[in-house]
Amino acid sequence: MKRTFTSILLYFFLIFTSNAFSQNKTINAFTNRVFDGKGYQPLADLKWKFKTEGKIFSSPIVKNGAVYIGSEDGFLYCINEKSGSINWKFKTNGAVHSSASIDNNIVYFGSFDGYYYAVNATTGKEIWKFKTKGEHWYREIGMWGMKPNDRLMNDLWGFYLSSPVIYKDKNNALVIFGSSDGNMYAVDSKNGALKWTFKTNEPIHSTPVIEKENLYFGGWDGIFYALDCKTGKEKWHFSTEVKTGFKGIQASAAISDGLVYFGARDPFLFALDAETGKLVWKYNAENSWILSSAVVQGNTLYVGTSDTYALLALDSKTGQEKYRFKGNGYIYSSPAISGNTAYFGDFSGNFFALNLLSNGKESDFVSTENRKKYAPEILNNNHLDFTYASKQADLSVYAENQKVMDEFYKLGPIVSSPFINNNTVYFGSADGYLYAYNLKR
Repeated sequence: MKRTFTSILLYFFLIFTSNAFSQNKTINAFTNRVFDGKGYQPLADLKWKFKTEGKIFSSPIVKNGAVYIGSEDGFLYCINEKSGSINWKFKTNGAVHSSASIDNNIVYFGSFDGYYYAVNATTGKEIWKFKTKGEHWYREIGMWGMKPNDRLMNDLWGFYLSSPVIYKDKNNALVIFGSSDGNMYAVDSKNGALKWTFKTNEPIHSTPVIEKENLYFGGWDGIFYALDCKTGKEKWHFSTEVKTGFKGIQASAAISDGLVYFGARDPFLFALDAETGKLVWKYNAENSWILSSAVVQGNTLYVGTSDTYALLALDSKTGQEKYRFKGNGYIYSSPAISGNTAYFGDFSGNFFALNLLSNGKESDFVSTENRKKYAPEILNNNHLDFTYASKQADLSVYAENQKVMDEFYKLGPIVSSPFINNNTVYFGSADGYLYAYNLKR
């Protein structure tokens, strides 16, 4: 077939612009949850694992041959995607529970030291940092009536800090993130200069989501907000129920076909009209918190739950349950979907590959090394059981709850959300490892 000179120029122009777009595309751990893939791909062999010196609660992202992830040891790591060797690490003065975002070769993330950072993705050199009024786990005095009732207690299930997202228009690029000080911040992507703030009544640890000109997020005040990205002005808000033990929104939202979906502790999954904030439907999660961020593929929404240990498949238009897959512990890891497969971890240290066309019947899994070692002494019939692990301790005492959590952490729980690239799935664990597993072709 003959090509004219003009058509050849057009061909190379399209190739160039396509590559340029892919290089400049913002990568984020929570808004990029559906990946390229075909069919059902179970887990194959371990490609490599990389050890940090702290628990990993943040989620990995992959770009330009490197994996980026934060650790409780205070570092953000850049790991070679092929070999698992370290390219560089960036030190902060606090645990890094925020996941990173990458745009224009800059990595943005937050730390418990109270700063949000912009770092060169290739060299690991700091570009700027922005100081919030302080980052911390969500906390209350005498939380849930636990003893001693005058003690300030961290919520033991808080886990995350907000991860930055990037808003761009013709004139500006803003880095937007929530903070434990109750503010949503928007700063200039080039220099970290403050552009606007929006104040809520409680910490914001969820990662905001951008759709068109709107910013969507929820906070520990139990309210879900829609703001104008450019100005930070509120467009609408929606209140969930706030009651003891069921307060707050930790999950990030998912947006599809004019609906915005998010889970809360109250304990429901909500579908709202994205423009008006009006309730379309809500799903009762049976007294289970929803910390996992929902993922929508086709007409199905997938999301994890806490006490029912379920990955739910719901009709995205009606909220009707299609089926559920039960894990061995709380499912706080947000699923990654590739082809007909959902990948996610649970709090017992298992990582699953679920065939989405099997109605929850076909799955594959691997376990962290710590789970294999400690499961017999900690788990009850291979499942998490808080009362069983407490060994009949008085769970009205906060310190006893901390002891149970320390036991659970021995298993290498997975609250990190996986990322898929080059036929490999990446996820972090509270055992301190970043894992890379090959997928079966």
